[in-house]
Amino acid sequence: MQDLSVTLVQTALHWHDAAANREMLAQKLAGLTEATDLIVLPEMFTTGFSMEAPHLAEKPDGPTLAWLQEQAAIHKAVITGSLITEENGQYFNRLIWMRPDGSFTNYDKRHLFRMAGEHQVYTAGTARLIVTLNGWRICPLVCYDLRFPVWSRNIGPDYDLLLYVANWPAKRSLAWKTLLPARAIENLAYVAGVNRVGEDGKSIVYTGDSAAYGPTGEVIWQQSHAEAVETIKLSPEALQAYRQSFPAYLDADSFLLNN
Repeated sequence: MQDLSVTLVQTALHWHDAAANREMLAQKLAGLTEATDLIVLPEMFTTGFSMEAPHLAEKPDGPTLAWLQEQAAIHKAVITGSLITEENGQYFNRLIWMRPDGSFTNYDKRHLFRMAGEHQVYTAGTARLIVTLNGWRICPLVCYDLRFPVWSRNIGPDYDLLLYVANWPAKRSLAWKTLLPARAIENLAYVAGVNRVGEDGKSIVYTGDSAAYGPTGEVIWQQSHAEAVETIKLSPEALQAYRQSFPAYLDADSFLLNN
């Protein structure tokens, strides 16, 4: 393992306008001045957090997939974020993990935000995803998943970096800012959360609060309110040293997760 460079993209989004969001994000990424291994975009980065899936969903091989392939190739980095996808007559809040060579995998959001009716529109995922990048094991999750520590739990440990992409409203920002470092502490892992800013088409305000935390819960980077494209470096040596000095995972309770 070597240091991992992660670029976190905190941005406002054009409401229900995928083409405008792809163009906007491409312009932001074109401004990157240093190499990166991983680019992280917010949840539903082409539309904003919307229940209008019948009008907004793309097929699995839609234009945003091609755009992600193009951006990953341009920047020679993995790029990830979620979008509204329709497959076999069902809608998913689907995170795509796109590699520079054009290959990809995906994760469907497990915990659907019932307070917005997400569970009535979308189909919940049933499997967690662990991917590898430069020797790092990474677990990408989506927004409301953050509130469920069993789903996020690092067993083994089986991941080194836990990611959350989100559209998390300002009125619940305290929960976001509390749970992200908690997940780092309890799972002895790096945690990064990427949230949007601005106001969406339903007049919901987002303050961002995108952040990265080390395994002791220490803040590596955090940004509120303003748009930001920030590249941070994560050290495997620091992570391994902490796990060796404080191996709390060895005393974790055993359990089985039923879907």
